[in-house]
Amino acid sequence: MEGYIILGFVVDALIFVTIGAAAGYYYHQNFAEKTLKSAELRAQDIIAQAEAKQKEMEVQSKEEILSLRNEAEKKFAIKRQELERQDERFQTRQETLEKRIEAFEKKERTLNKRQSLVDKRANELEKIAETKMAELERVANMSQAEAKDELLKLVEDDARQDMARVIRQVEADIKEEADHKARGIITIAMQRIASEQVAETTASAVELPSEEMKGRIIGRQGRNIRAFELATGVDVIVDDTPEAIILTGFDPIRREVARLAMSRLITDGRIHPARIEKLVKKAREEVARIIVEEGDRAVFEAGVTRLHPELKKLLGRLKYRTSYGQNQHAHAVEASRLAVIIANEVGADVELCREAALLHDIGKAIDHEMEGPHAIIGAEMAKRYGCSPQVVNCIASHHHEVEQESLEAVIVEIADAISGARPGARRESLENYVKRIKALEDIANSFEGVEETFAIQAGREIRIIVNPTAVDDYQALKMSKDIARRIEENLQYPGQIKVTVIRETRAVDIAK
Repeated sequence: MEGYIILGFVVDALIFVTIGAAAGYYYHQNFAEKTLKSAELRAQDIIAQAEAKQKEMEVQSKEEILSLRNEAEKKFAIKRQELERQDERFQTRQETLEKRIEAFEKKERTLNKRQSLVDKRANELEKIAETKMAELERVANMSQAEAKDELLKLVEDDARQDMARVIRQVEADIKEEADHKARGIITIAMQRIASEQVAETTASAVELPSEEMKGRIIGRQGRNIRAFELATGVDVIVDDTPEAIILTGFDPIRREVARLAMSRLITDGRIHPARIEKLVKKAREEVARIIVEEGDRAVFEAGVTRLHPELKKLLGRLKYRTSYGQNQHAHAVEASRLAVIIANEVGADVELCREAALLHDIGKAIDHEMEGPHAIIGAEMAKRYGCSPQVVNCIASHHHEVEQESLEAVIVEIADAISGARPGARRESLENYVKRIKALEDIANSFEGVEETFAIQAGREIRIIVNPTAVDDYQALKMSKDIARRIEENLQYPGQIKVTVIRETRAVDIAK
């Protein structure tokens, strides 16, 4: 019974499901048909709108094309009118040019006719000139070539006179300007520099407390004085000079050692060979210490840094070296300061000038031990102890033993000359002065045309009077330069020497 009930339920369920499925299918079918019809209607509306839009755009396009065509036609018409006007102007200009060309051709024909007349006239004038020239040669008894040579000679003489005047004027102008500038630089330099000078000498005097000390210095049978001379390498002169003895020698360092040793022997009073050797040794040590100190002082005063110790020692040795009465240690420091001032004024390398000017006379410290000019010796020492090539050239060239390679080399030479030539810097012995004056006059008298020569101003100027018929103005100018160059090559002198050549013509007559 229960089975039939269940079966009934199942059957009812299946019927219900079948009916629902059929109803759903019918609903979906109906909905799909409605949706399809709605889509078709919408599509037809869109197509209709698109066709209307297309027609509208076609109409607008046709209107725009028509507008552009009208505008283009207007522009074309304007261009055509402009081209027609330009064509008219070109035609007018062409007509004008043709007229001008005809006028030019007419003028050219006229000029050709005139040129032929001018050529004809020129030929006639040339024939006349040849005739006149032949007549002049006959009258003057001189050919054309001879007359030309005579004229050229006259012109050459006049030109040489004019050239000499121009050269003198140019030199005077240049010298005036250069002197003005140089005087300012040199005045500033000399105003800021001052150094002590000592007299040139090869002897040192040692004072004695009494005349009895001379006998003790000489010793029994001269053994003390011989021992002293052997130990020091100098000569001891015991003469009639009251309460003094003289130490002579060309080596200033040995002479200073001897002076110190002799002073200490006199103070100590114990004079015998053993004591002499001991005090001479101490004097050498003290002088060596002084040399080192003076070298350091020179470097410090000049403001030079990083200098080799051996070069400092050579600078210290210059403390005992003089030239024309000028102490070379002070001269080196002074020249360095002068070079720095000049370098600052002209824009040169200040440090290079400082070092090179300090070392420029370093060769004088050992020139009595080596052969050759002190400039070359000093340059070799500077090169050996690590100085730069520029410094070496400045040292070697400050007396023109070698060519100067830089502005700094010229400045070092100038500083050396200023330090040696300024008033009071140097003094000469009478013998050297007389020799230099005679050498100056001999050089001047060796030139042809010189009548008289006078050395004046202590040998700092030489005046030469020449024969005016043998020497003209140009030759006088050249002679002054040649004499100055000959003096530079053959003489050594402090400072500079002015050479003046005097040429004068005198016209003399007597009224009776």
